[in-house]
Amino acid sequence: MAGIDFNYGKGFTISKHVAKEVSHFDRVFDIFKDLITHTSGDIDEAFDWLDTLDRKYNIFSEEYTLQDFEEDLKKRGYIKEEIEPEDGSSGTGKGNKILTAKLESALREYALDQIFGKIKKSGIGNHRTTKIGVGDERDGENRSFQYGDDLSTVNMTESMKNAQINNGISDLRLTENDLIVEETKHKAQMSTVLMIDISHSMILYGEDRITPAKKVAMALVELIKRKYPKDSIDIIVFGNEAWPIKIKDLPYLKVGPYHTNTVAGLELAMDILRRKRNTNKQIFMITDGKPSCIQLPSGEFYKNSNGLDEMIVAKCLNKAAQARKLKIPITTFMIAQDPYLRQFVELFTAQNNGKAFLTGLSGLGQMIFEDYEKNRIKRI
Repeated sequence: MAGIDFNYGKGFTISKHVAKEVSHFDRVFDIFKDLITHTSGDIDEAFDWLDTLDRKYNIFSEEYTLQDFEEDLKKRGYIKEEIEPEDGSSGTGKGNKILTAKLESALREYALDQIFGKIKKSGIGNHRTTKIGVGDERDGENRSFQYGDDLSTVNMTESMKNAQINNGISDLRLTENDLIVEETKHKAQMSTVLMIDISHSMILYGEDRITPAKKVAMALVELIKRKYPKDSIDIIVFGNEAWPIKIKDLPYLKVGPYHTNTVAGLELAMDILRRKRNTNKQIFMITDGKPSCIQLPSGEFYKNSNGLDEMIVAKCLNKAAQARKLKIPITTFMIAQDPYLRQFVELFTAQNNGKAFLTGLSGLGQMIFEDYEKNRIKRI
């Protein structure tokens, strides 16, 4: 049967493949989760897309219709209707379909599986550091037991193997000389702020850049929740201004008629990180354009979209230097090849001693996750 995948900014890609046995609902649900992210949580628009795709690719059948799928979404607790009273009426008005917390969570899990593949929740859920000893996380390296070692680190499987080799099966006994322990590493905590550009260019020129940015944010949140539950992540968006958004609101994120006020985003990110107690902090910034806006002391916005504005760039570089003094590295992910953006990011990265990546939309998630893992190593 035909498989339908949402291709960032380029519509739908249809491919032939042999499908596993899945229910009618699960088969359509994967398509729906892509659509609901693309439509920023607009269920009616997502249904319109499903109807259009059905006419072309026969997603539904007499056995399982669009209406059946909608009813299943309601029964399974993924969507619900919010009834609003009509003006001047004591009765109920038109019902608006809304996403539930269950669907918001499913979208984060789906984004993680799409971008990073299937992962298992780890036992402890903390990051490794370079300090060897009686730590909190197993290293995978084994060594002989030494006096003073914590007995909780004894690898019983390897120890029993030693006992069999040393004493034989007929006279099986476990002695101190047979014991093998696993090395451990001390855990480190990380506080991350993810900055997402929502300026108008994120949907210009026929390329949808905001949908993959949302997916990456949802997937990163889910990764941290599963694998590093003691870490924290805050999401902020920046256009003319910057403001934080809640994790549950990520699917609804939209681009606005904004310029790019990178300074405001950096100020807010550093304010958030200053309040975090742990010492490991970082900023990830996803952007497709050079900074083009700042807010003046009067409250008015100064905007300049032509080239690199010296005043705007100077303020950005000043924020990069402040972050460096606070030991907050900034990693910039450029999802466009604007020469002015690249020129700015080179200056910005040098000032912060951070990192920058020029990445296509399809590689954005993998690159962010790999960088997140590398940044978890705390050097003591």
